[in-house]
Amino acid sequence: MRLSAVLLSLALSVATALPAAAEKLPLTEISSYLNSLKTAKAAFTQINDDGSISSGNLYISRPGRMRFEYDPPEQALVLASANAVYILDGKSNQAPETYPLRRTPLSLILARQVNLQQARMVVGHDFDGTATVVTAQDPNNPEYGTIEMSFTASPTALRKWVINDANGGQTTVTLGAMETGMSLANRLFDPQLAVRDRDR
Repeated sequence: MRLSAVLLSLALSVATALPAAAEKLPLTEISSYLNSLKTAKAAFTQINDDGSISSGNLYISRPGRMRFEYDPPEQALVLASANAVYILDGKSNQAPETYPLRRTPLSLILARQVNLQQARMVVGHDFDGTATVVTAQDPNNPEYGTIEMSFTASPTALRKWVINDANGGQTTVTLGAMETGMSLANRLFDPQLAVRDRDR
């Protein structure tokens, strides 16, 4: 066999092997992954709407609970719990800012049952060459904004999300290596305890 034929044969075999590793993940697989994600923790880096950068540690306890602990010099804490989002400023003795969780795109990750095939929920489903990118919204309230989630494969893992909020702001959260399946204390997600700890 001529060298050119050998190279062509090799190229074709490589080409036919690549798509399986490079195709976007199905929505059913991503929904199953999120539904199986009960507890998790990871370091994160956050790019805020004004271009500033924050970092810290993230804790997830599905359904419904999430905790962002920010590294110094920031003294902020953000909790999602009891169907609300609480923003605590460690430099202030004021009550936390509070918003309904359902009015934020994070509610799509924290829902008891995630179904990305629900009508009008997913408005984008793409592959960027590295990750599957799913853009989702509350199908009944698209005005609440969108969340753009990035997942890598083998195994499926959430790597990043971008929140486009109702006010036109954008926040990007990139996750480090995620640990899952651990026991997380309920106190981590208790806003009253967080206020008490802050005010000590």
